[in-house]
Amino acid sequence: MAETTGAPLRRAERKERTRRAILDAALELSDESTLAAVSLRQVAKQVGIVPTAFYRHFDSIDALGLALVDESFASLRTMIRDIRRGEPTLAEIVDRSVTVLVDHVHQQRAHFLFIARERAAGPPRVREAVGQQIELIERDLAADLSRLPGTDVWSAEDLRVLANLMVTAMVATAESILGAADRPDVEKQLVEQARTQLRMVLVGALNWRSKP
Repeated sequence: MAETTGAPLRRAERKERTRRAILDAALELSDESTLAAVSLRQVAKQVGIVPTAFYRHFDSIDALGLALVDESFASLRTMIRDIRRGEPTLAEIVDRSVTVLVDHVHQQRAHFLFIARERAAGPPRVREAVGQQIELIERDLAADLSRLPGTDVWSAEDLRVLANLMVTAMVATAESILGAADRPDVEKQLVEQARTQLRMVLVGALNWRSKP
């Protein structure tokens, strides 16, 4: 009975390993350009499988790209939610968010490079998925901001505007850090600049009153 149970498990493990290898190969192959320039055959050759085996895991290169987008954002959204738990002030949210973002860029560098490339020049479906994920982060942040003291005088639209400003600044910071690889002095300056920029946004936000 153990052998009967073990065989499907081994097949499932092999399938998951192959899927993981396909994802990693796509990240590597798109490193110099974008996923739009990567072919199914290139990915299959990199993994060491026949092209038809690719379809056991993904319907197309676009589907592969969408899986990478989901993977890239999943852990980031979880970490961002965690730092906003409890009752942090807006200033604390800024400091924690910048710290978490910098750490995450270093830990998931390949994924952030992928997102930066595909956001600008990837296949249309992948670009759209990146935009949707960024919008989800903005919605999460706007919902959290609505629970902070003082934001009860803001409209839902104004909360979304503030969330958009903060997330846009964070995305730009992440891309700048990627461009400052192996230059810790430049990175330090970028991080301080990001904190200052977000704090300046909050100075105006804390005194904002939405129109009736």
